Amino acid sequence: MSRELRAGRSAEKLQRAGALTKEREFCLPPRETIADGALWHYPVACPSGYCQISNRQHGFTLGAPRDPCTAIESMARLPSQHQDRIVSGAACGVLTVSDTRTQATDAGGALVRELLVKSGHRAWAYEIVRDEPDLVAFHVSRWCEDAACDAVLVTGGTGFSARDTTYEAISALLERRMDGFGELFRSLSFQEIGAAAMLSRALAGVRGGTAVFSMPGSPAAVRLAMEKLILPTLGHLVWLLRH
Repeated sequence: MSRELRAGRSAEKLQRAGALTKEREFCLPPRETIADGALWHYPVACPSGYCQISNRQHGFTLGAPRDPCTAIESMARLPSQHQDRIVSGAACGVLTVSDTRTQATDAGGALVRELLVKSGHRAWAYEIVRDEPDLVAFHVSRWCEDAACDAVLVTGGTGFSARDTTYEAISALLERRMDGFGELFRSLSFQEIGAAAMLSRALAGVRGGTAVFSMPGSPAAVRLAMEKLILPTLGHLVWLLRH
């Protein structure tokens, strides 16, 4: 993809980001209320409707109690210099790679979408495709070329069986690799499943200004990747790719 085309797509995404600015200002607490990784903020209703910000230090909320906003917890873990450089409401394409899963049985894909919504982002598109490299590459490329898509999250096909070809399909598409994602995922997996973690070929990177993450399809692996790695950094990564 040419530099001019990438610049054009970044400009389109920045225009869309403007529509989210007001919501982000309401959803996120004032910067000075976040300190030392702890949440210190006032009781304000989150406009997304999926959470309520609560002052947990004093134990009160506005309206019916709900879980605190996952997006805010994620932001609190970012270094202080990055806390005002995030995008909420990122549009994500969710792709499940499987020869057997259906929408009714795709627990991993369902969990990805659920966690995205809970963290203030959006499941912009969702598809299930067979574990065929050409099909995987087609869908990932198509979404990356769409200015409306900020990130592509792929589950399944990351192992070493004969039909596991997601790694080959996606690695060939990436213009810049995010090696730390796969390294950290396997390190965290090792703490849970031991040496079998090295059989996972999770990977991530960027294509055409769009973030791409590929993770195993089991719900446990999806939860680990999403909660520990993807969601805490997704808003900041999308911000970086737009600027």
